[in-house]
Amino acid sequence: MPKWKKELKNKVEDCIFCKIANKEEAAEIVYEDERVVAFKDIYPKAPVHILIVTKKHIHSANHIEPEDKELVGELFLVAKKVAKEQGVAETGYRLSFNVGRDAGQVVDHLHMHLLGGKKIPLA
Repeated sequence: MPKWKKELKNKVEDCIFCKIANKEEAAEIVYEDERVVAFKDIYPKAPVHILIVTKKHIHSANHIEPEDKELVGELFLVAKKVAKEQGVAETGYRLSFNVGRDAGQVVDHLHMHLLGGKKIPLA
């Protein structure tokens, strides 16, 4: 196996979000279907802070391929549903992606943040 494939395989095997999606690690899951899982952030930045994660390992937004467009679109539909269930759909909520370390991406797995439950400053 080429070195780059082995390194990628190791990253996926060590990915905490993949482990949560595969039920190998615990999380407070608020939504799940066959392609997406959503759970409470363990270091919340707002009263409601949910991570909406693809079960398919995609490193970041920079690694989305054309065949992923339906899956990525599903993240927004899940966010709408979760926001309603969490009681923030009416008052407002923020959706965001962090791409790369300088932007605050801590886990190398595509995920959307849903934040709400208080007024969230713009920056």
